[in-house]
Amino acid sequence: MSSTRRVTLAAATLLFAALLGGCATNPGAVTPSPADESAGESPTNGPGADGDIEAAWLDGGRMVGIVTQGSSTCVPVADDVELADGVLTVTLVVPGDRAQPCTRDLVPRVTLVGLPDPVDPAAGLRIVAKGEGLDDDTDLDGVDLPTPDGPTDYQPSAGWTDEDGRFVILTWGSSSCPPVIEDVQTTGEAEVTVTFQEPPADQVCTMDIGPRGNVAQVEGLDDDSDVELVLTGGGPEFDGIRIPIVG
Repeated sequence: MSSTRRVTLAAATLLFAALLGGCATNPGAVTPSPADESAGESPTNGPGADGDIEAAWLDGGRMVGIVTQGSSTCVPVADDVELADGVLTVTLVVPGDRAQPCTRDLVPRVTLVGLPDPVDPAAGLRIVAKGEGLDDDTDLDGVDLPTPDGPTDYQPSAGWTDEDGRFVILTWGSSSCPPVIEDVQTTGEAEVTVTFQEPPADQVCTMDIGPRGNVAQVEGLDDDSDVELVLTGGGPEFDGIRIPIVG
């Protein structure tokens, strides 16, 4: 008999997810025009502002990244997560005071969702996302990864979405200082290099360790299988780290 487990994410997890690109731009994704960046009430306020959802495997199959389109300053977080019979159902909400308007830009944003129970990544996963203005689903194809055993190892990871050339990056570190992408380039037949912005010299970060997500877009790859991602820049945190982009 299948079992259903419903979890409500802890406040700390919500904080981490809210910081993922919420106040930073997402270079390599959509660059809004100056007019689009103005604040004000707009259809981009809700978690399902525009377009279909996408998803990517992360953290060795312990986590998925759900990509939605909308305001870069109103990134949705996972308020409720349910896994049953190979279907992950996630309720997305925009945190904070909804009286505060969102910027009118339209960019891909990622919500990181930890899986409440282990799943076999090779079997794939159906994802249903709900929320204000959002009722969509997507099938996350199986990948050649073992079923996760144990907690995260806090290592960076990356996974392809269904959109050609678009992938999600997961890193771990201070939740108050998420990395910001400066440049994304194809640097080999099966190699992509992401360069993060150098942090300000006077930047002060909290001492916690949480998940941070970025959405990136790359052009020029003939095949997205067996692609290696190189992470560089961003101070001493990233120094030529190499990881596969799964999916």
